[in-house]
Amino acid sequence: METETALSAPLTIGFTYTRSLGPVLSQFMTALAERRILGSRGSDGRVHAPPAEYDPVTYAPLTELVEVSTVGTVQTWTWMNRPLDGQPLGRPFAWALILLDGADTPMLHAVDAGSPDRVRTGMRVRARWVAEPAGHIRDIECFEPDGGCPAARATSTSSEPVTMIETPIQLRYRHTTSAEESRYLRGLATGRLLGQRCPACGKVYIPPRGACPVDGVPTTDEVELPDQGTVTTFCIVNTPFAGQRITPPYVAAYVLLDGADIAIQHLILGCPAGEVRMGMRVRAVWRPREEWGTTPENIDHFRPSGEPDAAFESYAHHL
Repeated sequence: METETALSAPLTIGFTYTRSLGPVLSQFMTALAERRILGSRGSDGRVHAPPAEYDPVTYAPLTELVEVSTVGTVQTWTWMNRPLDGQPLGRPFAWALILLDGADTPMLHAVDAGSPDRVRTGMRVRARWVAEPAGHIRDIECFEPDGGCPAARATSTSSEPVTMIETPIQLRYRHTTSAEESRYLRGLATGRLLGQRCPACGKVYIPPRGACPVDGVPTTDEVELPDQGTVTTFCIVNTPFAGQRITPPYVAAYVLLDGADIAIQHLILGCPAGEVRMGMRVRAVWRPREEWGTTPENIDHFRPSGEPDAAFESYAHHL
């Protein structure tokens, strides 16, 4: 039998991380908006920059903040020949631990040196600020070789303390499917739901797995399942969030397809969220055929089928 090529596709996962800063980091970020760098003094007299919120010796809260220089010394470094998306610079640069004058602990940041030949341990560097600081670590665009001039004093002031920051988080990667997952996804492209049965215990898994987690033997028997099943457990989503495509409230549920031994997660629409219940019988609502691809999104959602609820005993072992 001819072996099918495994499916592969780029995937991106991203969200915006929002953090409340607290009293120490709030002052640190507010100072960055003013093109200043603060550190915190510990019980042993050392100055930590960026500031530590708690003393690493006594674990007590640190409250004494002191201003350190925007000029410092490279302690150690590594060259980034191929910058990644979201990194400080879009051209090759060095990641470095930089000990700022007046500080006793180093700061990790980028050094824009042009080539690895221009970077060395012990070199002097100074902060290069973005044009419009806003109160974020990215207000320091990077560090650059110091020309020997005195460190420039802050030229802008901030009238409002910075108490929150938002940081975009994004992961890009390429996912290559297993042979079993590839057959499952190709089946979806033709409107079929394909699982696999363990020849030892008879359990049917969808999406299919290469081996049964109960017996550890290959799941070699392909099974086509219907697009209807039973709600086992569910959650009503009431809270809005960024990027949400459906207006709350709506239901995310586990649906046990008839003949399967593992439930799949999907949306339940077509009825008020408060009417969804365990044991409800549902049927898949497919997108228009011209929109189908090798993706579970071919099924837009599940909706009530109108059948009587399933007995609890029929899905009790699949919760």
